[in-house]
Amino acid sequence: MAAPGAALRLRRLRQRFGISAPKVAVRTQVAWHWRALAAVVVLSISLASAAWIYDAGRRIAGFDSQSSAQALAELQARVAELEAELLAVRGVASTADSNLKIERVAQQQLAQQVKVLEAENAAMKQDLAFFEGLVPGAGGSEPGLRINRFRIEPDVQTGAYRYRMLLVHNATRQQKEFRGELRFFVTVRQGGKDAMISLPPEGDASARRYQLEVRNFHRAEGILPVPPGAVLKSVEVHVLQEGVVRTRQTINL
Repeated sequence: MAAPGAALRLRRLRQRFGISAPKVAVRTQVAWHWRALAAVVVLSISLASAAWIYDAGRRIAGFDSQSSAQALAELQARVAELEAELLAVRGVASTADSNLKIERVAQQQLAQQVKVLEAENAAMKQDLAFFEGLVPGAGGSEPGLRINRFRIEPDVQTGAYRYRMLLVHNATRQQKEFRGELRFFVTVRQGGKDAMISLPPEGDASARRYQLEVRNFHRAEGILPVPPGAVLKSVEVHVLQEGVVRTRQTINL
């Protein structure tokens, strides 16, 4: 009975200290603050290595921070210079455009003045031709007032019509000066119907401009207003003295 008990103890010893026994690791005890310091050192070395690798990579790829900053500063300076030049060019262009507009307006005004002067010159030449052809005794010596060179022309600026006429007065001893007024009867067609307009209207404040004072010759001209869209057909002018018609003339258009 002693032999089986001894065999059991021997088997237990072999399991504990034999080849199949569990491995035992022997470790040296290290304080925690040394472990923390070692971790910090390793982390710092890793960060420094990463920064060096990143900077080296930028230099290898051509992205040097100092060179990039210098290039950026140069570009900013060039942009500022170009903006200044652009402002200067815009100022010159604005001045040139303003001068061009002023020149155009001046040219238009001069052209309008030339047209007016040409019209006045033509009228003066016509009057001069009439005066030169006026021979006493050939109807010109008859006393009284008569109308010559009566014309109606459209006025482009106002859309109305302009009248011109030359009044000749053969004075007498009893009447050296003629005083009277003009009255117009304007026939227009509007809306398919004919209508007659009397100018100046009765009681119109502008009637004063139709009054006349003629000693020998008088050139009368003015504007005949017509309704918008109306077509002028004829104009008859009367020269009145104290309500009596002294002479008249009609133009059919």
